[in-house]
Amino acid sequence: MQIGIYGGSFNPVHYGHVGLAKWVAEHTDLDEVWMMVSPNNPLKDSRELADEQERLEGVRKAIEGIPHVVACDFEFSLPRPSYTANTLHALAAAYPQHTFTLIIGEDNLRILPRWREWEYIVSRYRIFVYPRRDAGSSQWSVVSGQLPDNAQIIMLEDAPYFDISSTEIRQLAARGNK
Repeated sequence: MQIGIYGGSFNPVHYGHVGLAKWVAEHTDLDEVWMMVSPNNPLKDSRELADEQERLEGVRKAIEGIPHVVACDFEFSLPRPSYTANTLHALAAAYPQHTFTLIIGEDNLRILPRWREWEYIVSRYRIFVYPRRDAGSSQWSVVSGQLPDNAQIIMLEDAPYFDISSTEIRQLAARGNK
């Protein structure tokens, strides 16, 4: 099976996350999209994260009834912080029958060289990139010059734009605008 790994804190999950997962499941060659809740992203402040089980349950509720989109807690049993390379190594060992594709936002594309074992990731795994208006058009050219020749970076140019972020939701909630 072709499995898309859409990792994130999902703190909280929102219609943009769900809409993208649904769109990818419907418009690409993937058989399933696993929305993998990260218990501890090394590039984010863990003090701002809601409980991992609450975030997982939020994803489960949000995707209920959406075919081929699955809430996934695979990283919960892995060492922390949750490095994508470690997750991919563990997934390959646990599911050798599957082929995995990463699904990331364009904002992550610009920091890809900061990821642990990023060369391993881009040389072995296809990466679908969701364009973000706030990522800056120059980000692709900056990173593309550092990629190995066999990197498969696919921009999801036709994906709908979702103008929302978990950060905005948390900020509104903190101000009492729930």
